[in-house]
Amino acid sequence: MLAVEGLLTLPGHIMITQLRSHRLTLRQRDAIIGLMFVLPSLIILALVVLQPILSTLYLSFFDASLGVAASRTFLGFGNYLSLVKEPLFWQTIGRTLYFTIVSVGLELVLGIAIAQLIHSHPPGWRALRTSLIIPWAIPTIVNGAMWRWIYNADYGALNGLLSQLGMIDKYVPWLIDPQRAMNLVILADIWHSVPFIALIIQAALASLPTEIEEAAAVDGANAWQRFWFIRLPLLRSAILVALIIRTVEAFRVFDIIYVITNGGPAFGTITISFLTYLESFSYGHIGRGSALSFLISFFTLVMAIIYIRILYRPEETRA
Repeated sequence: MLAVEGLLTLPGHIMITQLRSHRLTLRQRDAIIGLMFVLPSLIILALVVLQPILSTLYLSFFDASLGVAASRTFLGFGNYLSLVKEPLFWQTIGRTLYFTIVSVGLELVLGIAIAQLIHSHPPGWRALRTSLIIPWAIPTIVNGAMWRWIYNADYGALNGLLSQLGMIDKYVPWLIDPQRAMNLVILADIWHSVPFIALIIQAALASLPTEIEEAAAVDGANAWQRFWFIRLPLLRSAILVALIIRTVEAFRVFDIIYVITNGGPAFGTITISFLTYLESFSYGHIGRGSALSFLISFFTLVMAIIYIRILYRPEETRA
């Protein structure tokens, strides 16, 4: 009431100005209406995503076990400290980094090569681009089951093919050696994920301006120089997106290893996500498993920041 009475005592034109200042602008009204539309989705997202994250963070500070009635002892950062002091943890991190670096590195090289091939429009390039979707569209579990059959020591397709070609005298148990098993799992992952990177790079190639390369060709630059000094720098943003997505996926790999090797032989293919699964559900150490899940998030965040520091160029984005 006091505010209204104060306005009434003002001259007419000043009072109108004051009243208009209290009205919402069109942009503010649009923002409020937009927020009302997305608010139900935000609430559902908070319940589905945020609540489990906070619950996992809470459990990571306790010595918690499976079961509703299981006792919980507060440890603070005890789970985190005990994990980083164990040699098994760092062995698993090293194994996971090996899987991530080798698989993502080869996927990037092959993806760029395939994208370049499609972009050059050879005969049948449309069919090649369409066929790329097939390996990527296959669910990872199905992909793992298929490659497990290919690697089978008794009736696997790989042994059958090599035997027909005369390259082996007897069937080889491919998954009996830890290092070879890890490399074969990487091969299966590459087959599944290369199309994803190839399609991203090919889409970026299609949007690049041709005038720069044409001018470089007129100036005498060969095909390799045009690719390395012109095309590749222009693809930096697309490469950054592909690298971040694939690195996060590779570092958290679980399903394909679970299907092909189940962490064996001799725990030689256990990654950090597989160790989280073992701690949480096989050993029943929910607190340690929760701590491992947040350590995974920390490592993936660090790798994403490294990629952005190396590849992101704000001036190119503004251009």
